[in-house]
Amino acid sequence: MATARQVQLSLKYPGEFHLEPISQESAAAGSEVLQENHENHHIFFNESGFHILTKRDHIAHHIPTIYALGASPSTIRKQYANNKSYQRPPQPIDNDILGQLRASEGFMKYLGQERYYHDYLIFFQNEINKKGHEEVVNECVLKEDDRANAMLVRMYAGFLHPLIHLGFGIEFEQPAIIAEALAQAAAHDGWIGPYLLKTEKAAGNSQASKSLVEILDQIREDPKLRNAAHWDDGNKIRDGILARAPDEMIKYASQWTVRVDELDLKTAEMTNAAVYFTGGAQHPPKQIKFDFYYMHCVNCSIFFSSFLKAPWITPQNKVRLLQFKGWLDLAMYASRRAPEPLLDEITKYKPKHAEGESWDGIFKRVVEHEDDGHASKLVRALRHGEEICKPYNDDPRFRIKGDMWLKLGHMAIDSVEDTGVPWVRSAGFDEAWEEYENRPKAQL
Repeated sequence: MATARQVQLSLKYPGEFHLEPISQESAAAGSEVLQENHENHHIFFNESGFHILTKRDHIAHHIPTIYALGASPSTIRKQYANNKSYQRPPQPIDNDILGQLRASEGFMKYLGQERYYHDYLIFFQNEINKKGHEEVVNECVLKEDDRANAMLVRMYAGFLHPLIHLGFGIEFEQPAIIAEALAQAAAHDGWIGPYLLKTEKAAGNSQASKSLVEILDQIREDPKLRNAAHWDDGNKIRDGILARAPDEMIKYASQWTVRVDELDLKTAEMTNAAVYFTGGAQHPPKQIKFDFYYMHCVNCSIFFSSFLKAPWITPQNKVRLLQFKGWLDLAMYASRRAPEPLLDEITKYKPKHAEGESWDGIFKRVVEHEDDGHASKLVRALRHGEEICKPYNDDPRFRIKGDMWLKLGHMAIDSVEDTGVPWVRSAGFDEAWEEYENRPKAQL
């Protein structure tokens, strides 16, 4: 049984998108390595006195993803072995700090400090053991008091990693992974908070919602916002967009809103828009590559289907979670110089493997691909996106449709198997593409 301290994958919860059949042997192998990871590894494998927590343990993302995509027990163990060597052990618990976390003042005092990650983890494990993960998430993240708001905005920090981690815990019904997600959020800075909360306030005065793709176009056409991030900015959202054009960013983002009665539609819209600006951010004649930061917007999208199905999350909190995601995606898009999505790069793409290869062939390749799990997460999120967007193929708000999804799957696996660094970083800057080769003339 899965608990706050025990990872136990179950065939009852195979994932939002998964391949049938999943074997009990693969579930056992996944549980074994995820439990070892939970007990023996810190959530961050680098240390930074400046809260630049960019090196995260992705094992709790990678293993459930390839498990859902049909990985064998031997593949699960091999991929775990590939990634456990560079992890670091958890830090010792400070019982005095742990005691202080029980009071709201103490809880707030230690937020944003990576060295207290393990103390927060034990705190959340204890809380989940007493109350259940549903009540803990509602109380500590969704309650809308000062403490919950401080935690909620941190879920969207670190390029969405805490929210992605929470998503895996909820999708696969793993309280231990949920506890890790909550502690990871607590370890992040809260600088994204003012943007999200001010946008929420501004959105309350909005009339009818614009579509995300309309707003993407507006951002790209606004030179102040489009050029607000500079190549040498340490964090292009914080030091670029929110430092040089915060009012413009809030003005545009607040024009996208969600009503309770359109959660399904808006979840699909968010997914489609993220795929649109991620897949289309190419730089011909350079190799096909996906932007590292945009890719996280796609990888996170799948979990909003799990949030929608969770009966313990209120409809209004589902709206809030989704709006924050849409607003974060818009800021992420702007922060990489808002490159124009080139749909021809998708529609005219010719796969590098046999023409007509199905999704199954892509799944087999990505499950065996040796990385930290980003590629398999992207492929699974794309396939899931195809499913939830099908009802809206004729809606102009949805620019990714039809066989573009399969072509994007090919682009994803082909690009990470190609030469060069797998992910381009900050695709709207010419500098980001300097190290990449030009495509062969036959591919132009």
